[in-house]
Amino acid sequence: MKKIIPILLILSLVIYVSSCEKDDICVDGDTPLLVIGFYDIDDTTASKDVPSLRIKEIILDSTINTITDRSSSLDSIGIPLRSDATATSFAFITNSADDADTGEETGNIDTLTFSYTTREAFLSRACGFVMNFDNLSVTLPASANNWIQDIKVVQESIENSNNVHVKIYY
Repeated sequence: MKKIIPILLILSLVIYVSSCEKDDICVDGDTPLLVIGFYDIDDTTASKDVPSLRIKEIILDSTINTITDRSSSLDSIGIPLRSDATATSFAFITNSADDADTGEETGNIDTLTFSYTTREAFLSRACGFVMNFDNLSVTLPASANNWIQDIKVVQESIENSNNVHVKIYY
């Protein structure tokens, strides 16, 4: 009897420890941002800071919160795409400022539309699903006033925010 009690205690401890589930903590559970790099049109390998950059999402009519508004030291940015649509339009504003009298935007505004298809990806029980984006394309209406001179889609699939997906030359 004395030998059975310690064996039962050890066995019940092993069963208790093995029945515990690991904590479900989501570390990588964010839908990736579209990463855009800005480059010099004359030297396409050199990154270039955009002076006083502001980016507004057109439908929501609000500035994005993933970058510092009107920052002058950004050569790359990450912006969120709409997961409830197949296109997102942004106003890219360089030399952004408010008019002292009217309060209206005085910078040079180019409107870019990013088109894509959405794809849900299951990460884990803790993270659930995230949205990935495929078949990325960009349109910029032609205008003599465009500050953006060329756009190249480097990566058509957006599955993480580690690499530049689109290069903008100005």
